Amino acid sequence: MSTKKKGAAPRLLDDAQIGLEARLGDADHQALKVWLRLLACTTQIETEIRRRLRAHFGMTLARFDYLAQLHRHPEGLRMSALSRYLMVTGGNVTALTDDLEQEGLVLRETDAEDRRSFKVALTPAGRQAFERVAQVHEAWVVELLAGLDGDQKHQLQDLLGRLRVHLAQPDADATPPKKAARDAA
Repeated sequence: MSTKKKGAAPRLLDDAQIGLEARLGDADHQALKVWLRLLACTTQIETEIRRRLRAHFGMTLARFDYLAQLHRHPEGLRMSALSRYLMVTGGNVTALTDDLEQEGLVLRETDAEDRRSFKVALTPAGRQAFERVAQVHEAWVVELLAGLDGDQKHQLQDLLGRLRVHLAQPDADATPPKKAARDAA
């Protein structure tokens, strides 16, 4: 990620620096171009956030996401629900829970409603530690998206929201078009 100096002209990137998604030609399908651009932007932002979390806090993105989920649920979460929210296996959640519990950042207790389950919640020290990191994380995201003005950010959020709603709809015709299916065979 390049750092901008005040008053400096923005640095132009060539195709090799941007990635293969920039090499698509006018004949390529627009949906493919959009998908590849979304993927490239997401990957680039995620890579930079991972790097910064590691460098500044000695923390992985998985640990940050875990703490963020618990911060959103002050009453705590069953480990199975935490696993679903994070979209990882129960083993991953157990390993993170073990580490964070040992550091005094989370508390694991038997769930009062289901004695077979464990519930995890942030400790006061865990809440304080997460809030400190989250504040810096937010500033990083603001910095990384500073290339868009406020209206552009609202427009992009709206468009991505529409796409998200569309993607959440059950697809009545999940089979590929006949020509594409024939060509793939």
